[in-house]
Amino acid sequence: MSMVYNIFFTFVLFSALFSEYSVINAFQNLSFEDPVGIYNANDGTDRIFVIEQEGRIKVFDNNADVLNFDMFLNITSLVDQDGGYTEEGLLGLAFHPNYSENGYFYVNYTSHNPRRNVIARYSVSMDDPNEADYDTSMIILEVNQPYTNHNGGQLSFGPDGYLYIIFGDGGSSGDPQGNGQDLSTLLGSLIRIDVDNPTEDLNYGIPPDNPFILSDPELEAREETYAYGLRNMWRFSWDLETGFLWGADVGQNAYEEINIIQSGLNYGWNTMEGNHCYPIGSDCDQEGLELPVWEYELYVDGVCSITGGFVYRGNEIWSLNGKYVYGDWCTGDIWALTYSDIGEHINEHLLSTDINITSFGIDENQELLFCGNENIYKIISSEGDLNGDGNLDVLDVVNLINLILSGEYNEIVDMNNDNLVNILDVVILVGIILNN
Repeated sequence: MSMVYNIFFTFVLFSALFSEYSVINAFQNLSFEDPVGIYNANDGTDRIFVIEQEGRIKVFDNNADVLNFDMFLNITSLVDQDGGYTEEGLLGLAFHPNYSENGYFYVNYTSHNPRRNVIARYSVSMDDPNEADYDTSMIILEVNQPYTNHNGGQLSFGPDGYLYIIFGDGGSSGDPQGNGQDLSTLLGSLIRIDVDNPTEDLNYGIPPDNPFILSDPELEAREETYAYGLRNMWRFSWDLETGFLWGADVGQNAYEEINIIQSGLNYGWNTMEGNHCYPIGSDCDQEGLELPVWEYELYVDGVCSITGGFVYRGNEIWSLNGKYVYGDWCTGDIWALTYSDIGEHINEHLLSTDINITSFGIDENQELLFCGNENIYKIISSEGDLNGDGNLDVLDVVNLINLILSGEYNEIVDMNNDNLVNILDVVILVGIILNN
């Protein structure tokens, strides 16, 4: 009997160890033109909003079999892009924390004459929750851009209720204007503003605990600045369980980096690129600079541009819980980074997709999606299939209960990572089955 059980356990362990991640088209009946963002309004409707770079926002039900979308907002007449490949366009969307009550949402797009980022507020239609009121536009802030690239583009409300906005370093190559280390400009910085309490001369206010309000006058620091020394942070996100603000900064020509963004810190560009002095091979003064928690080298096996993601807090893929999931635009590779308080971070390669990943997003259930090419995708996993039959069902629960009764511990089936294999792991497995 013992030998039979050991053979069975070995089979189960083998199946769990070699569970594979794969990608599916999350909404197979829908396609999009240059999708660059996925959002939810956190209003209890479980809808998905997708922004297209030319200036459209589309909305649809979070249902894999959904057949149609609605045009939530079309501002293609306002959005300007240079021809060919461009980093300009409609680049960001954020719903007000009280969107259910006030109907406010905010967009970040580029316009010309002069070339600039525009932050504008709109309102949802009073008559149709799937349509915005085009005529309600109010400009909150505009920031001039000297070049076509490095426009940042994201804006998101933090858990503190303030609006965070990222502007690239102004573009070109190597930050020729030195904006990354210049506190007198908003370029190269993550800013933090209060849209609910505007001042007399602005359409926003300055949060009283912003880090440069009482700075040395000689710095000429902008009070909106929250953190600086950022080249072109392409997507940032909060992990509400840890409070960390994760940011993925696109490198120049040697390294991509991932940072934990904190108030008042200098993240080094263009003194440094990743953990290295810039230009690579030069010497630099690193005093006062915050180094990334992770970096990867450019042009190795085709990687070329990081796309920042989210710390996974959903219920469908337990093995990703608490890990920062991100990707590369060129190769479609996706990784999961486990943060360590003592710096012993672990980076796992999940899969290669050959999809030009432009953005990650989460739905109202905290499940992870990503977009690229013309579609919205979802990562799935074979984990939980303890008997290796290709199905997630009650037989897997029976197998897990047998493992618990055996009294043997193995971290592979410790689904909540509490160093025990018990009924709590069964609950998690049942949740996985129900969510699939």
